[in-house]
Amino acid sequence: MTAAALDPELFLPEPEPSEVQYTIISVDDHVVEPPWLFERYLPAKLRDRGPKIIETSEGHEVWQFEGEFFTQVGMNAVAGRRPESVRLEPFRFEQMRPGCYDIDARISDMDLGGIWAQMNFPSQITGFCGRIFANAKDKEVGRACIRAWNDWIYEEWCNPHPERIIPCGVTYLQNPEWAVEEIHRNAERGFVSVTFPERPHAVGMPNLWDRAHWDPIVQACADTDTVISLHVGSSGLYDLPENSPAVQLGSTMFGQLSLAACAEWLWSEYPVKHPNLKIAMSEGGIGWVAMLMDRLDNIIDRSGYGLGWEERPADVLKRNFWFCTLDDPGTISTRHRIGIENILFESDYPHGDGTWPNSQRVIREVWGDLPKNELRMLCSENAAGLYRHPLPKVVLPED
Repeated sequence: MTAAALDPELFLPEPEPSEVQYTIISVDDHVVEPPWLFERYLPAKLRDRGPKIIETSEGHEVWQFEGEFFTQVGMNAVAGRRPESVRLEPFRFEQMRPGCYDIDARISDMDLGGIWAQMNFPSQITGFCGRIFANAKDKEVGRACIRAWNDWIYEEWCNPHPERIIPCGVTYLQNPEWAVEEIHRNAERGFVSVTFPERPHAVGMPNLWDRAHWDPIVQACADTDTVISLHVGSSGLYDLPENSPAVQLGSTMFGQLSLAACAEWLWSEYPVKHPNLKIAMSEGGIGWVAMLMDRLDNIIDRSGYGLGWEERPADVLKRNFWFCTLDDPGTISTRHRIGIENILFESDYPHGDGTWPNSQRVIREVWGDLPKNELRMLCSENAAGLYRHPLPKVVLPED
């Protein structure tokens, strides 16, 4: 399906190409797994036990896996939709822009939105960090689905467009040996990141202080220079009080989720043990980061609660962690406290709070008065350095 064939009652008119004033690398976007993924990339003997698209009696297309159903809920794939048409109900694929699941259409949408390159996380059937397959009852199928997802994103997305798509994979985190093997397999073919759950213990995995489990996995990331990308919500959403407004409260508390996860990964001591380890906090914003740094300094200098490392915890945070933002207009002023070199841009296509196709305009309106060298860092250069990704010959804005 082409964009021109989209239902005009559901979709806004096709946008005009953005005026490109900034070179943008977006480090948080998403794919919707296409119906053919597991038919093509799972071993033939396992396909009957793998995920399948089925049609419900209501006419919805949903994934079925191990007796459970996984929907493409409304806010997951709403790029280009008319706001009044968005509901939190399952979609059919024709109710999404093809750029959600088709690489050629995605490149076209990136061009429309003025996006030079992007990194993509999985969606519903996989979970933002591969947790659906890592927690599968059938371990053989779960492991094969992890490999199939990685093979699909590599063969159909990354390999044909090496300048436009940053290779980020998943791994089988319930088994350290299998996890390490997949991290190395991906790194050998150019993957630069792997996505983990923010708080593994919250989704049925050992916690970060289970050293026998996590030591070899983190070591593999450090050895291969693989960035650990932690997507907000990958370990579930905010613990909602009974009868509270789930959508409103859950989305409001995204930053709190990232704050908790960041603190846990910091105090896991893995960043101290592996000074070259790189951890990126995706979609949590930056408003809480300066507050965290102040608190880390406080517990060293005032209470003494944070003593025990030769390095100051805030310095470790600045060395090993990166933080991602859609815009943060009220707290971009804290960028130098955070470390301007540690802040990355994200457009979050095709999610409901994404900036596509207006990312260029959003940056101009909320960051346009920043120095040009800082804009280059925030919009693309920091991401290119972290994820070892090529930049175009000319990086905008020019001096």
